[in-house]
Amino acid sequence: MDRLKDKVAIVTGSTSGIGTGIAKMFGAEGAKVVVCGRNEERGQAVVDDIVANGGEAVFQKVDITKPETIDALFADTKERWDGIDVLVNNAAGMALKDGRVDELSLEDWDAVFASDIRSTFYCIKTVLPYLQEREGGSIINIGSMAACSGDLGSTAYACAKAGVDKLTEYTALQYGKQNIRCNCVRPGLIVTPQNEPRIPQPLKDIFLSNIEVNRYGNPDDIAAICVYLGSDESEYFTGQILTVDGGLNAHVPTVAQFRAMASRTW
Repeated sequence: MDRLKDKVAIVTGSTSGIGTGIAKMFGAEGAKVVVCGRNEERGQAVVDDIVANGGEAVFQKVDITKPETIDALFADTKERWDGIDVLVNNAAGMALKDGRVDELSLEDWDAVFASDIRSTFYCIKTVLPYLQEREGGSIINIGSMAACSGDLGSTAYACAKAGVDKLTEYTALQYGKQNIRCNCVRPGLIVTPQNEPRIPQPLKDIFLSNIEVNRYGNPDDIAAICVYLGSDESEYFTGQILTVDGGLNAHVPTVAQFRAMASRTW
């Protein structure tokens, strides 16, 4: 359990959900983890769990829409542990108002973009000198399957996450020769203790009928991919968009319906 031994890793938005899963698995794999977000109580609970299981972690309060807190995050991490090796851009504003194009105001659109793409850009821009000082490192962006195709709502979120995909490719291209890797992980339906009570059973049924394995995703499914991307095992792997969704987006849209009819085609 030392695939990330002695690596210094920052995981934004790690006070709940997928981010917590990533932070805990990083700690179990030997990384020095900076847990960050806006909720100090939840963040400290994640730190306590990592430490109780033999890992090393600290909490830092960060609002990703405020650049000064991002500046402080990287500067304080450098001061504490003398460098940064891995950045996971996980934080996103899922609770922000969103909808159809005609329902969105410019203020709604700007709020989602500030949370979900502007902050990712600024975190990458800010961490680059620290990774260059280390002569390499790994940036892992958490995208979304919302960027895979059109849907009936969540327009701003999907467009912002599509931007994360492209930002990933540009970052990988521009800094790969400096041994800085950049990849994106797009989760499918990930059921967490925080979101499960809010997911209605009909929605779960729709997803499970289209997922090509026999369960929903969980935070460890995403964390395991991130461990690989953060470790030296992935030094030949960069510029990639990985959709971790149990095969949901690997088939044509009608598969679930034809399967229910015991038919392979119309």
